[in-house]
Amino acid sequence: MKNLVVLVLNWNGVADTLALLATLERCRAPEGWSVRILVVDNGSSDGSVAKIRAAFPAVGILALPENRRFAGGNNAGLERALAEGADAVMLLNNDTEADPALLERLVLALEQNPGAGAAAPLIYFGAPSQRIWYAGGRCDVALGHASHRGLRDVDRGQYRSVERTAYLTGCCLLARREVWEAVGLLDDRYYIYAEDADWCLRARAAGYRLLFVPTARLWHKVSASSGVASPWRIYHKVRAGLTLCHRHARGLGRLAWLPASLAAHAAMAAKLLLQGHPAAAAAVPRALADAARGIDAGEAMP
Repeated sequence: MKNLVVLVLNWNGVADTLALLATLERCRAPEGWSVRILVVDNGSSDGSVAKIRAAFPAVGILALPENRRFAGGNNAGLERALAEGADAVMLLNNDTEADPALLERLVLALEQNPGAGAAAPLIYFGAPSQRIWYAGGRCDVALGHASHRGLRDVDRGQYRSVERTAYLTGCCLLARREVWEAVGLLDDRYYIYAEDADWCLRARAAGYRLLFVPTARLWHKVSASSGVASPWRIYHKVRAGLTLCHRHARGLGRLAWLPASLAAHAAMAAKLLLQGHPAAAAAVPRALADAARGIDAGEAMP
């Protein structure tokens, strides 16, 4: 039997985590694989660890003493899973609900595509929605652009083939052991956001294909912790995007990414203003100014 470990990162989100674990219990194990769930608790103060242990005694828990955010928390879980012999590890947001075929379809896609190193499912907005949140990703650092394909489209069967994609979302990302070892863990220099895009760019540079698997499905309670148009979220997305482009732009892209990013962020701020979110719009120039001054993202905006 091969071993798949599903990492669920929790931070003061015990209700979401318990709901997800109930759906994971209904997931079918891929043929020839055993599945183990490991919850990584990021120093929660809401009694998460005790509540999860009481409700799901078979689920492993790695309780961290502090909040290491997305990259640091998942990296702790990855190190534990790989040290214990996992053949594949999946990152999974706690604010999601899994279709029973999620795990078997992702693993099957990787088994049928030996050159592929990682895969992600078709992800909808929160259940019972059929409105798409992720159907593959675009990532072009030279243009300062990364986005989800199909965002907010209703699923009418337009995505039904397993295909290569440029970017896998860390909301749900399954990779083989050899890929985690070759590419490395998530880059915890990002305060938050873009860690998944950074990892995908490194995986592609190492020669691995990334797969979008629409027969695997997941529902995501999007931005349950930060709010869709919160100034905090907008600020950190801008900061992370700038860091991503600066680190990965190559060739002529080194000249193009900054003006392209500035134009995209100006459009973002204008759109937020028109939508009636002035505080979120103001977070855009603040993020750009703080980045230019070299102010650490973790210290700039509480």
